[in-house]
Amino acid sequence: MEINQAEINSANAASEAHATELNGSEILVKALQAEAVKFVWGYPGGAVLYIYDALYKQETIQHVLVRHEQAAVHAADGYARATGDVGVALVTSGPGVTNAVTGIATAYMDSIPMVIITGQVPTPAIGMDAFQECDTVGITRPIVKHNFLVKDVKDLADTLKKAFHIARSGRPGPVVVDIPKDVSFKKTRFSGYPETVEMRSYNPVKRGHVGQIRKALQLLQSAKRPFIYTGGGVIMSNASDELRELVDLIGCPVTNTLMGLGAFPATDKRFLGMLGMHGTIEANNAMQHCDVLLAIGARFDDRVIGNPKHFAQNERKIIHIDIDPSSISKRVKVDVPIVGDVKDVLTEMIEALKGGAPKPQASDLADWWKTVESWRSRDCLKYDRANSEVIKPQFVVETLWDMVQKDDVYITSDVGQHQMFAAQFYKFDEPRRWINSGGLGTMGVGIPYAMGIKLAKPQADVFCITGEGSVQMCIQELSTCLQYNTPIKVVSLNNRYLGMVRQWQEIEYSGRYSHSYMDALPDFVKLAEAFGHVGMRIERPQDVEGALREARRLKDRTVFMDFQTDPTENVFPMVQAGKGITEMLLGSEDL
Repeated sequence: MEINQAEINSANAASEAHATELNGSEILVKALQAEAVKFVWGYPGGAVLYIYDALYKQETIQHVLVRHEQAAVHAADGYARATGDVGVALVTSGPGVTNAVTGIATAYMDSIPMVIITGQVPTPAIGMDAFQECDTVGITRPIVKHNFLVKDVKDLADTLKKAFHIARSGRPGPVVVDIPKDVSFKKTRFSGYPETVEMRSYNPVKRGHVGQIRKALQLLQSAKRPFIYTGGGVIMSNASDELRELVDLIGCPVTNTLMGLGAFPATDKRFLGMLGMHGTIEANNAMQHCDVLLAIGARFDDRVIGNPKHFAQNERKIIHIDIDPSSISKRVKVDVPIVGDVKDVLTEMIEALKGGAPKPQASDLADWWKTVESWRSRDCLKYDRANSEVIKPQFVVETLWDMVQKDDVYITSDVGQHQMFAAQFYKFDEPRRWINSGGLGTMGVGIPYAMGIKLAKPQADVFCITGEGSVQMCIQELSTCLQYNTPIKVVSLNNRYLGMVRQWQEIEYSGRYSHSYMDALPDFVKLAEAFGHVGMRIERPQDVEGALREARRLKDRTVFMDFQTDPTENVFPMVQAGKGITEMLLGSEDL
């Protein structure tokens, strides 16, 4: 359902002569139309029934009824990650809000632009322990970019304009708008949705400081071992093209974090793979041994640099570009901070380099590349590819990538070993094609993410790479997939364990597998069929490719592929907690 220009113009009409009396729910719908919202994921309840009545009376916004509020927020989150637009979710008061909290926190940790509309008890009942009341503002305050409690219907339009502006600008993030039931049905004169917004207390910087950019270029010019480290900020800023052009101009190696995969093509020889806890030897060593590090839209988190004291042992100059000043020098002291939008700052750097700014010496880069290639020659991602007895999870991911690499494909994942195997063995060449929970590490996101993406990108293939543990957390959303005709493909790497927990228990707890074994798994084939979908159980390596091809052939059906994978397989390389990023375990021989 496309929103036509007439609807947007109607919602934006600001002439007092056209003012009409609308209730809060109708104003909310006008606001969503003015913001060009196409989809709202939600679940109704008493506090939001007037809002649902207003949605019923319009035809430009499609509401998607999920089976759990957590999935509503995850689906809107997946939509936002894949499109760059603001995702919108709608839940009722009390348990509707608390069920949504995990989804909100997931989006907050990964800086995803979202507006979550929550119902609230009527304003006179707030604080009176009313039925299905909770302190939404208080509960969500630590996990949102901002939140609002709208106490007067006259403030609703302005508040929604601010919410969308805050969510998508600066460092993006989720914004909660809590609407009491009486605000949703009270009427006020409505003369149009605001066209602009002014907030004196909120003015994120976009352009980087010219002097700081000049210092950064001088450092890069003097570098003998330059390295570019990028994170999700490059993708959020839609700066992938600028990053690629910058690497072309400088010619140095580059790495992406888990959240940044796809910002630079994984098939390019200058890409060293993902870095961090399960990163490659070459990426981690380059991060540790470079002499000038250019960090772009990344935050030096614990999964990337490991022990900060170990990271600080090697002297290097660090340039850090980020739109959020609070992220700079938060964990690692940097030498040249540049606050600004990644796309704008990289554009300025590129223009300076094209204008004749000096670059690193070719001879120094050649020596640096020789060192990098010596690390890369160790093939730290090797596994038993010749095994014909049991399915290796890496093999499933590699087979999928070989099959779809030239097609329009999106990959979601849940959290665990399967997530790391996907990050390591699927070569993401384009941004916004890898959709997963990074900062919070939320199990259960995979299917809702895939649902949200499939609605946004109906012609694309959407694969959810998951595990038998994660997938059960939101498996009820297979029902939503049927109702809204979102035919996704579920690739379950079923090893009968909570794999990442089991791996840590093997390495750190002497093999004491405390409650990590899945003793009573459902028959996923029958379960998929019960939801109205196609189920497959794959037990032999030689059947992997055929199953994936058959799933792709069934374009209009959701297919659940239950791959019985090796329960003993671990994710390597691996950096243990408290270790430095170059202190890697490369395989079972290191245990």
